[in-house]
Amino acid sequence: MRHYIYILRCADGTLYTGYTTDLKKRVAEHNGEGDTKTARLAGAKYTRGRRPVTLVHSEFFKTKQKAMQREYAVKQLSRAEKEQLIKSRII
Repeated sequence: MRHYIYILRCADGTLYTGYTTDLKKRVAEHNGEGDTKTARLAGAKYTRGRRPVTLVHSEFFKTKQKAMQREYAVKQLSRAEKEQLIKSRII
């Protein structure tokens, strides 16, 4: 199983960092895609009011532990450092 960390760019220009095992599904959830109320409310509370979101960076890991460690490290970066990370890697 793959474990992903990702960075989304929200419609208001802010960045959101998260973890998932299904990247495509999780981005769709953040965008509230689906026909049900549950689907529209899925995703993080932070991104619900900042849709649409765009995936701008992702990394995958073989273990959840490594992914969670990396997610924490990325969340500690400044906005400028996150922007540099986004520019330095291709999804």
